[in-house]
Amino acid sequence: MSAPPPQSLPPIPGRGAPINPPNRFEPLILEPDPDCPPEERPHPRTQFYFDSTESLLTKNDSPDLPFTVGLNPYRGCEHGCAYCFARPYHEYLGWSSGLDFETKIMVKLRAPALLRAELSSPKWQPDSISMSGITDCYQPCERQFRVTRGCLEVCAEFRQPISIITKNALVTRDLDLLTELARHQCTAVYVSVTTLDPDLAGKLEPRASRPAARLRAIRELSAAGIPVGVMVAPIIPGLTDHEMPAILEAAAAAGAKRAGYVVMRLPYAVKDIFLQWLDDHAPTKKARILDRVREIRGGKLNVSEWGARLKGEGLFAEQLRELFQICARRAGLNQERFTLTTGHFRPPGGRQLTLF
Repeated sequence: MSAPPPQSLPPIPGRGAPINPPNRFEPLILEPDPDCPPEERPHPRTQFYFDSTESLLTKNDSPDLPFTVGLNPYRGCEHGCAYCFARPYHEYLGWSSGLDFETKIMVKLRAPALLRAELSSPKWQPDSISMSGITDCYQPCERQFRVTRGCLEVCAEFRQPISIITKNALVTRDLDLLTELARHQCTAVYVSVTTLDPDLAGKLEPRASRPAARLRAIRELSAAGIPVGVMVAPIIPGLTDHEMPAILEAAAAAGAKRAGYVVMRLPYAVKDIFLQWLDDHAPTKKARILDRVREIRGGKLNVSEWGARLKGEGLFAEQLRELFQICARRAGLNQERFTLTTGHFRPPGGRQLTLF
């Protein structure tokens, strides 16, 4: 027996999801009282929990992603992006992909110590690490907990190559560490830009930096000599796809040297959250957006097969691919590669050499 659809509630200021869709792994469902007046419903406050994980680095074998080792200082994300593909990961913790994902944040306070231990292990074969493969390492609570900065301090000490993707201008706080890493060809930063419309961004990504701040971050990173790129991500067909040329041009003008893109997909409960967002903020565009998504997803709202999940397939997906290539070339992007090196890696005390 399938779970009932989540009840529709009015939008909550500062939140990407007004609902908590059922957790597919849990038999019990918590539903709000439909008779409770909106003004009497408590505003969901953000709660932080200590993540007691004993390991930090994760391995990735997907050919869709340009990295094999990932690092995520947080689980859950305050940014509250309505389309976030990472929302279902919260269901493995017993919570919901909806409000729980953006209000119940797991903080890996021991991340710097765990990273130091893993990089010091004889089992570690130096390889580049990617930070923010799942949730944003520079989400607002990083100002308080400084876990990401602690990890960067370890990387700078070890000269461990690490790439970062974020949609928060807070990344510029760590220019000192990033500059030191860049001196040894050990870092690159990608700033994600979904739209240049601040009003749309405020509704779609309520607690992320606004577009102008992200472009300013690109400018500051570039001026500091840090390799910086832009991710047009996600492209939402029928809503933001027309902005791709302007985003690439603005990022290149700010100093970005490389660019990439990802097309939105709606796995599991993300579908319910984004459909609710469309009802709340773009009801007249809903049918067109969903038709476009289905067009590039083989008639579905999501496909999980490697090679197709990030870019899509079909005529419209090919048009997006060609448009991206033309606009990136016109903006002077992707003319050079960001090559990170492990050649300067230096564990504390060096490595024991064999006699024979």
